[in-house]
Amino acid sequence: MNRIGIDLGGTKIEAAVLGRDGDMLWSERVATPTGDYAGTLQAIAELVRRAKIISGDVAGVGVATPGSENPQTQLHRNANSTCLNGMPLRQDLRRLIGMQVRTANDANCFALSEAIDGAGSGAAIVFGVILGTGCGGGIVVDQIVRNGANGIAGEWGHTALSNANESERAKAKCWCGRACCLEQFISGSAVEMDHARANNTERISLKQIAAQADAGDARCSATIDRWIDRLGRALSGVINVLDPDVIVLGGGASLVGGLVERLPSAILPHIFADSWSTPIRLAKFGDSSGVRGAAWLCDTFGA
Repeated sequence: MNRIGIDLGGTKIEAAVLGRDGDMLWSERVATPTGDYAGTLQAIAELVRRAKIISGDVAGVGVATPGSENPQTQLHRNANSTCLNGMPLRQDLRRLIGMQVRTANDANCFALSEAIDGAGSGAAIVFGVILGTGCGGGIVVDQIVRNGANGIAGEWGHTALSNANESERAKAKCWCGRACCLEQFISGSAVEMDHARANNTERISLKQIAAQADAGDARCSATIDRWIDRLGRALSGVINVLDPDVIVLGGGASLVGGLVERLPSAILPHIFADSWSTPIRLAKFGDSSGVRGAAWLCDTFGA
């Protein structure tokens, strides 16, 4: 049976239909109605209507979201698209489209896509990492997303940076209200702000910083070095607890040249082992992994 997936982002909503073997049969993107909960529901419903023309009969729809559903209250929370917070998103969508709906955090959907037929295919435990404007993580075991008892498994971006030095600990609190969150240090936007602050310059893109570092700029090289050191420390915490079979990197920041090659030496000093060989791979499906993972959620309907 075909599957319908929706990736609900802050600026765009993407819909896709996946075939039996995971082939992309159709996709479409529309702008997200910013700050408009009712408008967002209607936009998703319209995309589902168009997707059903291609898919035919389906059991339900999978939706990748920022944040997650609280399993106790069934209300959405922790979304940077704040109009979703405190709302019964899944239930409202189910009523509006008249079908089963399963939601999962967008990083979890990314990890699921890559675990099923992407860069983590065949691995028992996959940790998926999104490094973009923010950062997030997803855990997939035996091709099943693991949300945890409280629905927060994989919320890696809002754990504290390990072995933080004095200047790192002095950083202002994260938007979530916690101190020293990884998102403040390893997301693409965090690297850009770190470079501007360290050098008292205007903010430039991570792509520009990386290019200038490759050209021999010492200040840009130092920024990239700080980033890779922090990312190594951040991943070491996951490895010491989960020891995944593969780590898959996605998001725009993951495309910085040399990142995958340099990370193992940044990780090894911080893990409880004298050697480490887990592969780190770039995502196979890029920014389509979120909508693909949402579609794969449909395989749980009727299970």
